[in-house]
Amino acid sequence: MMSQMESLKNSTNITLLYTSTPKYIDVATYTRLQELKSSYANIHGYLSTAVCLVGILANIANIVVLNKKHMRTSTNIILLWLAVADLCAMVEYVTFAIPFYVFKEEGMPSIFHNRTYGWMFYLLFHANFSLSMHSISIWLTIMLATFRFIYIFLFTRANKYCSIRHAKIVILIIYIGAVVLCIPNYISNYWVRVNITNTVSGENETVYTFEERNYGPYLYIFDMNYWIQSILIKLVPCVLLTILTIMLILGLRKAYKNHQQIQSQGLRNNDVEKHHEHYRTTSMLLAVVILFLIVELPHGIMTLLMIFMGELHSELYDPLGDILDIVALMNSGVNFVLYCSMSKQFRDTFIATFCKCFTSNEDREKWINMSLITQRNRASSRKMSNITHANGSLGQMV
Repeated sequence: MMSQMESLKNSTNITLLYTSTPKYIDVATYTRLQELKSSYANIHGYLSTAVCLVGILANIANIVVLNKKHMRTSTNIILLWLAVADLCAMVEYVTFAIPFYVFKEEGMPSIFHNRTYGWMFYLLFHANFSLSMHSISIWLTIMLATFRFIYIFLFTRANKYCSIRHAKIVILIIYIGAVVLCIPNYISNYWVRVNITNTVSGENETVYTFEERNYGPYLYIFDMNYWIQSILIKLVPCVLLTILTIMLILGLRKAYKNHQQIQSQGLRNNDVEKHHEHYRTTSMLLAVVILFLIVELPHGIMTLLMIFMGELHSELYDPLGDILDIVALMNSGVNFVLYCSMSKQFRDTFIATFCKCFTSNEDREKWINMSLITQRNRASSRKMSNITHANGSLGQMV
């Protein structure tokens, strides 16, 4: 959700069209990209608002279900706070999209020019808040993949390293750390009053717009902000997610072979189910990580290229800003679908919580009690067999 704001923050001249000849792409491609940007901007506000409203409901459902007492595990806590970050980002994006896209002021050269100081102040807040939530989401996803990596490849130490207490500590560090990392961004952005020509009436007006403090003593903060965003919010997370995704795929293949071997040996159903549970859990978390990587990888690649090809930002990254934003918004709301499609316990808890018309109070209470008994039995079985593949993980949801 940061693309459009980043395109603003990396340019002190905010215009709808790049006024010089493109350096890295041909003129025809550049023209088509600008036409795509202009035409899509007319529907982006309506589309993003609809996506956010659906995503808000989905993330509220995630938070309610994952916060249930019998659902509290280390992995579920990570998913819970990931849903909190996505929920905050989508609620804030709605309040940004409606005034700046749906009811945008006529005659302004871009959505980043506004006649009202209050809305310009809010635009500053949006630039900082959305970057913070985005940073939190990506590092929580890395944390999620790391925990699952430990469960697969270091399962004898998983109880020690991936406890609920450790999960809460790391989540707190990520939330605080993201705010600290974004402090240079908070300092760099500010508003100014500029004279523009009204694109409808042709008259001169004084309006508010964005600029960055990239002069004098602020130049060091400006450079620091650029490298923090390029390295710690783009490149490093993409590299880590790529490596962890590959490792989780290898772990998934290993789990599948183990599952096939156990079935062929004719072992008891409890052991077969535990391995099947482990396989489904890894598959679901892998899907969450891959979807996030698909969204973030283009950002990371373009960020890497822009380090050496500065003009690429205005020629390619900026025209695709709104499209990258809507893809990120969709990704923030899709986890609910993954949980429901791949986790029986999540589905059952969701139905017991929200679909009261389909289940009686007696049935819901019976299901919850049975779920708790089942988890206790599984925990006892794990202790006796010294198997900790899924302890404290989303595997208990399946």
